[in-house]
Amino acid sequence: MIVGLSVQTFTLVHVVITLIAIASGIIIVFGMIGSHRLPKLTALFWLTTVLTTVTGFMFFLSPTQAKVFTPAAGTGVVAAVAFLIGLLALYGKHLYGKWRWIYVLSAVFSLYLNVFVLIVQAFEKVKLINPAAPMVGPPFAPPTDFQFAVTQGAALVIFVMLGLIAAIKFRRGPGLV
Repeated sequence: MIVGLSVQTFTLVHVVITLIAIASGIIIVFGMIGSHRLPKLTALFWLTTVLTTVTGFMFFLSPTQAKVFTPAAGTGVVAAVAFLIGLLALYGKHLYGKWRWIYVLSAVFSLYLNVFVLIVQAFEKVKLINPAAPMVGPPFAPPTDFQFAVTQGAALVIFVMLGLIAAIKFRRGPGLV
């Protein structure tokens, strides 16, 4: 049990929060490309991104989880640094000067990390993507190397391009404080 929920229920809550973070993040990135700040959706993105990281770390509270530093924990630490920088740029520095592009890059990077983990999880657990994946439950198969690498590489290229375009296009103007 994790915070009074079964591991399955807690996992479902974590996944729903993450999918909301990804969906809202995609919208705000395209909003940035159009120089629209979308404050309510941005707040939803950052809230769900923070909750994704926090609930991800809470899996270590499960009695069956090994208490060792894993790649998932490393990703969580990097995600925490990224969202702290993004929140500082947005709410602390109000996107002033260099903080505008720092914000854009940290927001896009935070979204990328959520998508990165989504791809990892999909390759571990979805039989359609990875024939070695189990039908249900653990143990989960490692991702199929070639397809996994191509998918992650394509995602990285897409997010680098989105980050660069958003950093160039996200300008101060109407609606930007």
